[in-house]
Amino acid sequence: MERNVGVRPSEARSRLLGTASRIFYAEGLHTVPVDRILAEAETTRATFYRHFPGKEDLVVAYLEEADRRLRERFEETRARSGSADEALRAVAADIAQDIRTPGFRGCAFLNAAAEYPDPTHPVHRRVLLHREWFLAAVSDLFGQVGDKPAEPAGRHFVMLRDGAMVAGCLADPVAVCRTFTDGVEGLLWSRSVPGAPRG
Repeated sequence: MERNVGVRPSEARSRLLGTASRIFYAEGLHTVPVDRILAEAETTRATFYRHFPGKEDLVVAYLEEADRRLRERFEETRARSGSADEALRAVAADIAQDIRTPGFRGCAFLNAAAEYPDPTHPVHRRVLLHREWFLAAVSDLFGQVGDKPAEPAGRHFVMLRDGAMVAGCLADPVAVCRTFTDGVEGLLWSRSVPGAPRG
């Protein structure tokens, strides 16, 4: 779904999306009725349908906004890091910070995929687009650390991150984050030591 660059979204659309994003993340996608979003956003049904043809379009917009924020944060983190390995550590630290945040309910994209398992559904496809970007982004960084193939390490990082996102809701987040960041350190070590197992 493309947006007009430079066009500021309407206040009503922003309010609907902000309200829906907060409730969707806290309570899930299928369980939240449109009427609840309209009431909390103090918006009419006619206004809602002017901006979103249906609820699933709002869900896709919620994921698009989450994707935009995460990409911006990733780029900011990479820009302030002096090297690729520092950037990977900083990205891992950002993820760990999220896991330790009050109200953490896991990964918005993994949660959405669980509720929309059909790979042809627009919501599921939007989840996959985000994950493809993230894998490519971390693999690019790993490609700048050592001379081993980057994508296996990128996939390993993504799997560590996925596991931490799930475990962070079920176990002590401090211990989960320590395990996650230790795993990232292991990946970076394996790329710097000749003969170490491939990351």
